[in-house]
Amino acid sequence: MFGINGPEFLILLVIGILVIGPKRLPEYTQKLTNIVKELRRMASGAKEQLKEETGVDLNEVDWRKYDPRQYDPRKIIRNALLDDEGGADAAAAPNAVAAAAAGAPAFAVAAAAPERTVERLSAGEKAPFDSEAT
Repeated sequence: MFGINGPEFLILLVIGILVIGPKRLPEYTQKLTNIVKELRRMASGAKEQLKEETGVDLNEVDWRKYDPRQYDPRKIIRNALLDDEGGADAAAAPNAVAAAAAGAPAFAVAAAAPERTVERLSAGEKAPFDSEAT
């Protein structure tokens, strides 16, 4: 809390009590109590409004499902590559499943990739220049 540890907070609290004094302390305590009650009322009102608008009760939400620590990008990619409906070749999927079960990485099991054609310039030929590319 603002870089203040326990003993520092207690010292500030004692100094605050001494500065306020015993005459005004009940008044400030009552003001603090009213502020806390108002904040709680506003928070519960916001919860009720959210429940009415979305139809979801916050107490019934499984928050573990939304924990970002549970997502493993490798697992997501592996599942996407092994998914038959994801556009992968149906013939490559059984090989990928077998290789994944054997411990091979999913990217190493891809079906025969189409060959890339690389166009090379002949010796002494200048590279094309596009003045609008920048």
